[in-house]
Amino acid sequence: MTDRAYPILMYHQIDVPPPSGTPLRGLIVSPGAFSRQMRFLRALGYRGLSMTNLQPYLRGERDGKVVGITFDDGYLNNHTHALPILHSLGFSATCYAVSALPGGHNDWDANIGVARKPLMDTSQWREWLAAGMDIGAHTRHHADLTVLNEADATAEIVGARNELEDRFATSIAHFCYPYGRYTSRERELVSAAGYTTATTTHRSRARPTDDPLLLPRVMVAQATQPWQFWLKVATGYEDRRR
Repeated sequence: MTDRAYPILMYHQIDVPPPSGTPLRGLIVSPGAFSRQMRFLRALGYRGLSMTNLQPYLRGERDGKVVGITFDDGYLNNHTHALPILHSLGFSATCYAVSALPGGHNDWDANIGVARKPLMDTSQWREWLAAGMDIGAHTRHHADLTVLNEADATAEIVGARNELEDRFATSIAHFCYPYGRYTSRERELVSAAGYTTATTTHRSRARPTDDPLLLPRVMVAQATQPWQFWLKVATGYEDRRR
């Protein structure tokens, strides 16, 4: 089995960043920066892959110059700004949907003052899929699973997969823990639900030796400079922060 390390990039919103001091501003990467990052990957010989397309590499079955690309929450601005860039480069990506909120908003952030932003609706998700992208599950309501009882946590995890599969007639194999919060219980519930991968917010590139249901990622932030982006992707910079 190869010991090759594969960055799984973690994005949230691709949009014009709000003013300095705005809560969670760092999670909003400008469209221009995102375009430069994707074209930089292409220039360096990397291919951007969805979690489905990345799996043979994570299982050690293939070896190559590839990067996973993921988006949390399913913001409309992922469709508006990121999708055309990904499609133009022949890249694929996985976006983790909050299944009960198609066409809704990020109301889970309201209590900390984050601006209300629209999520993709069903037709936009279908366009995402038609362009060769993946949909993953991010629970039904962006729930903090660690504060729920087992029955409610199971309903969020299993229900998200069922809703998305019914709505889009496609297999939903990938999960992302909301807020990056989980315990061994949540990992086992995700396993029992039949997901093949689950991503966390732990920092590192992913390896075939990693637990596929506790995969680390490489966060790309509003303040990530080009030289930092290169370090995150091509070196052990993130691995030391695991």
